[in-house]
Amino acid sequence: MKALLEDINAKKGQHSYMAYSINPPRFDFFWHYHPEYELTLILKGNGRRLVGDSHENFVSGDLVLIGPGLPHTWVSDDSLNGKPAAVVIQFSAAFIERFTELNELTAINKLLMQARLGILFKGKKSAAVVEQMILLPGKSGVEKITGLLQILQELVKLKHVSLVSAFYQPLKGKENANRINRVCQFVQKHATENMTIHKAAALIHLSPGAFCKFFKRITGKTFSDYVNEIRITNVCNQLIATDKQVAEIAYDNGFETLTYFNRVFLKKKGISPRQYRGSKVL
Repeated sequence: MKALLEDINAKKGQHSYMAYSINPPRFDFFWHYHPEYELTLILKGNGRRLVGDSHENFVSGDLVLIGPGLPHTWVSDDSLNGKPAAVVIQFSAAFIERFTELNELTAINKLLMQARLGILFKGKKSAAVVEQMILLPGKSGVEKITGLLQILQELVKLKHVSLVSAFYQPLKGKENANRINRVCQFVQKHATENMTIHKAAALIHLSPGAFCKFFKRITGKTFSDYVNEIRITNVCNQLIATDKQVAEIAYDNGFETLTYFNRVFLKKKGISPRQYRGSKVL
């Protein structure tokens, strides 16, 4: 899907880079990219994280470093009690390269190169990283610069994995961006309902046939496959968080027959819903 360009340079004004805390009512779907690196720490919240061709769940403590030009968004789970919260740091390549050319910062430079595929920091987060990120938005002057470098140095020590497949090629540009964002927001909000191609096509004033071609060309997926991905994610959350019967969860999330649901779940997860629930309990 095509992503909207976010103009961070215009927002930062005279500051060298952006560091801020956010506490919105929820994280809404907003598929976008920017030339800057972005480091995001989720302090509170859970839902769906999309980075490039990676679609995964996120929870409190989620820590991700995204490279320049890589499309991304976080989407809140409607079951969240209270507002989500996060700390976001955004800095340009031109700014950070002033420091990473130094021999002492070779490890940080290597980490930033890996960030072109997106990085998820796994395992228990360093208390130093969390504390420093929370405090960074309040710093100024030299402390703001050294604070960022200290955070990046701590990140080098953490276990991490790439989020995006090596062959991923992002589709950028403003053309059709509003239309695809509108459709994806609609799916996120109404995934439990009867979701038809006719409804989605009507949102952006296309015929069903033209819509199918448009959606596949932009996302690389059929519309039904995309809807099923969102539904299966919601199902997985409920399998873990509730004691509801599998059939009840399937019907609640828009699947009309249990046979079709089981087939889709097995295809997406490689195991049955009951096996999935059991593996997460252990």
